[in-house]
Amino acid sequence: MVADAHLVAGFYATARGAVAARLVRDRLALIWPDLRGQCVLGIGFAAPYLRLWREQAARVLAATPEQVGTARWPAGGANLACTVQEDALPFPDLSFDRVLMVHGLEAAEHARRMLREVWRVLKDDGRLLVVAPNRAGMWAHLENTPFGHGHPYSAGQIDRLLSGCFFRVERHDTALFMPPSNLRLVLRSARPIERAGRRLAPRFAGVTITEAVKEAYAVMPLAPARVRRRVVLAEAA
Repeated sequence: MVADAHLVAGFYATARGAVAARLVRDRLALIWPDLRGQCVLGIGFAAPYLRLWREQAARVLAATPEQVGTARWPAGGANLACTVQEDALPFPDLSFDRVLMVHGLEAAEHARRMLREVWRVLKDDGRLLVVAPNRAGMWAHLENTPFGHGHPYSAGQIDRLLSGCFFRVERHDTALFMPPSNLRLVLRSARPIERAGRRLAPRFAGVTITEAVKEAYAVMPLAPARVRRRVVLAEAA
């Protein structure tokens, strides 16, 4: 399991965390440039990335598994933060147009159950974007960042996992070629390092980014009876 929400939030409050989030957001913005009028769910610790669409989407909701803790983030109007059970999401079927998963897949105790719940709450034309630590990257092997906790994945492993949960993978991308360093020189050179890494060493990115579409006509197996779902909603100040 990933470090708790307060520790992850502490990482993103540092200069290194802010730069890392900016580099990943650069790639996410290219994949989903316009989500006007759509409902977006973030699972894991997605708040630093959901701000991309906070002003344009109809609703943006950040859901953090209860084992991690409650993640609060600055939001207004229809934007919410909540705590959920990862394999029993407290939302109706077909609720969301897009789901972004960051610090979610690698931290999940039951990854397949969580993905099946994501499938259920996505609309029939819904899309899932998974950001996960790359097994071959430096970030997955250092525990002083949230990318160094949980189970890292290769792109192929994510593809097989998503396919087994009735998603069709449509796009791959990568980010975080910058070394996980606090040195000012490294942080100031982050974008040039990112461009060079993308050209020269694409296999060694810090994270993989996978976009998949819901297979709307897949037959979902019935899950065993679950205990009642619990959710704690908190409108951020």
